[in-house]
Amino acid sequence: MKGKSLQEQANEILARAEERGVQSNFFFVTTFKRYQVQMKILADLEKAIMEYGATVTKEYVKGRQNLVANPAITEYNKTATAANGTVTTLMRIIEQAGDEPAGGGKLQDLISALHDG
Repeated sequence: MKGKSLQEQANEILARAEERGVQSNFFFVTTFKRYQVQMKILADLEKAIMEYGATVTKEYVKGRQNLVANPAITEYNKTATAANGTVTTLMRIIEQAGDEPAGGGKLQDLISALHDG
């Protein structure tokens, strides 16, 4: 099963933000832009890893060569960790700064229970 494209994932986040009314919130907009940049970097690093493999040759000053781990792997892992943190922040912004979604939510359920009781 193929995963969702970056654009599909971005569209889902935007749809959720619109449901909650935060699509123009400054913190959402700046964090979402950061997330998109991180996802582009990840895609570029993944291409480099696929192209060069897990190891690369490093040449020293005197021309001596040594096989080393591809530095793109380390950068990919760092960027993935940062992107995971960014998406967590995005979801927190959507949930905390947004309005209750249409049809209610926890707050609406509580209000309804108080009025019914």
